[in-house]
Amino acid sequence: MDEHRELNRAWWDERAPAHAASSDYAVRRLVDDPAGLSQVVQFDLPRLGDVAGLRGVHLQCHIGTDTLSLARLGAHMTGVDFSPAAVAIARDIAVRAGLDIDYVESEVYSAPDALGVGGFDLVYTGVGALIWLPDIDRWAQVVAALLRPGGRLFVRDGHPVLWAVDEERLDAIALRYPYFEHTEPQCFDGSGTYVDTDVDFATTATREWNHGLGEIVTALLAAGLRLTMLVEHDSVPWDALPGRMHNVDGEWHLTEHPERLPLSYTLQAVKPAQ
Repeated sequence: MDEHRELNRAWWDERAPAHAASSDYAVRRLVDDPAGLSQVVQFDLPRLGDVAGLRGVHLQCHIGTDTLSLARLGAHMTGVDFSPAAVAIARDIAVRAGLDIDYVESEVYSAPDALGVGGFDLVYTGVGALIWLPDIDRWAQVVAALLRPGGRLFVRDGHPVLWAVDEERLDAIALRYPYFEHTEPQCFDGSGTYVDTDVDFATTATREWNHGLGEIVTALLAAGLRLTMLVEHDSVPWDALPGRMHNVDGEWHLTEHPERLPLSYTLQAVKPAQ
């Protein structure tokens, strides 16, 4: 497992500067506009509710654009990521934007040790995070440990069905990769990334694990949380299936028969008050 983690960390370390420079993350706009929010947070505003005054932690925060957005909405945010390059960039962005955000370099599974137990009103996880984790039950236990009684988890992520789709086939929507969690990861090798960039990357290997929607929900229930919202969406904030999607206000939809495929979901769960 250490080998998988180190491969993935190297992949993210190399790509963090390119992501920060890409128009897809809109860092300059977020820094310059005191009211600016990331596309991901903007999309979920109707479901997110009031976060003003909440102590929040963003797990797998990457370069912190969603973390910054939650801080702009009034939450007292901490961002956690295992990539030192991403954490350094996130700190710089926060300083440039004039926001007081605490960033911590840590593995997700080590977050309770790094941050303490039971201190957060909000645990936030954004798009594209969970596929990098090998064990969804352990993740749910981390979430439960971080939350105070009455606190809540808020997730928007790519749908597990989307992660299973063959992205290379243009003639049909077909499943190619596992939907359910497996101990052994899916091994990928590619020189690109998910944003528009001309950078040539040397690190190409990644290791990923899918988790079925039922597995995610069951893990949270087993960790003692109560599910309060689960909404599936027919859009996702990147061109996940090139050649088959179109962009509407920053969200990508299937061009033909979008009702066929769930592309992302929003989930909320609450830790019962004691």
